[in-house]
Amino acid sequence: MQNGGNMINKLITRIKETNAPIVVGLDPMMKFVPEYIKKAAFTEYGETLEGAAEAIWQYNKGIVDAIYDLVPAVKPQVAMYEQFGIPGMVAFKKTVDYCKEKGLIVIGDIKRGDIGSTSEAYAVGHLGKVQVGSKSYYGFDEDFVTVNPYLGSDGVNPSNPSSGEFQDQLVNGRPLYELVGEKVAAWGADCMGDSYSYVGAVVGATYPEQGKVLRKVMPKAFILVPGYGAQGGKGADLVHFFNEDGLGAIINSSRGIIAAYQQEKYAQFGEQNYADASRAAVLDMREDIAQALAAR
Repeated sequence: MQNGGNMINKLITRIKETNAPIVVGLDPMMKFVPEYIKKAAFTEYGETLEGAAEAIWQYNKGIVDAIYDLVPAVKPQVAMYEQFGIPGMVAFKKTVDYCKEKGLIVIGDIKRGDIGSTSEAYAVGHLGKVQVGSKSYYGFDEDFVTVNPYLGSDGVNPSNPSSGEFQDQLVNGRPLYELVGEKVAAWGADCMGDSYSYVGAVVGATYPEQGKVLRKVMPKAFILVPGYGAQGGKGADLVHFFNEDGLGAIINSSRGIIAAYQQEKYAQFGEQNYADASRAAVLDMREDIAQALAAR
């Protein structure tokens, strides 16, 4: 990505401005969407893929309107949109565009992993521009994407055959994730913003001990940490993922925010005010993380 350095700088600036090292996972499932939104969408488009896509788009839009001033970034998970076919992918693109209009950084959670021309095509479609005759166009136009590193550097950056880098590695008593972490740090050394690399890693919140190790192995990498809230992670579990400067990690919460109205804690909002419940959940999460970092 040409301007990756600028983008990681922008993410860090927004984290500092919002005091929220938080990314909201826009992972819509029909069971999260309030009945009144589904009803309106189905009235217009029927119980079709188009109807489902309209419902998840309107649901997302409500959440984004309620939270965009509180957080620096969002992370739409592409599978949640792909399940609704072409209309779902249109909703994905509308969501990406709308979030960027609101000043949010968009991390496309696409988890692609392939090599050569296929890897290049994923990068072109999601991060770069595709050439069409004399013109070029952004396909999906996210700011960052997730990739699966286990095919080696080919899967991250089309280059020489490299699947043995991880898959054929003799671990010699060292866990595989440390080897992955070392590779992330090495790739990132060539892709630096002002203070952090724009090659990061995803490490689950429910593995704080791994977080501690990987923080040392990848000091300049941002760690995207899923698993907060719904999967049991708490602010206190997350302090090891941050550097001493209070940066270096961004914590993802998906259903804990987007489906907050379905939790007992936020039930008083009701489904009509589901977006206000999401906002309240973001504020609570921000406070939880801030307290944990202050206490360490």
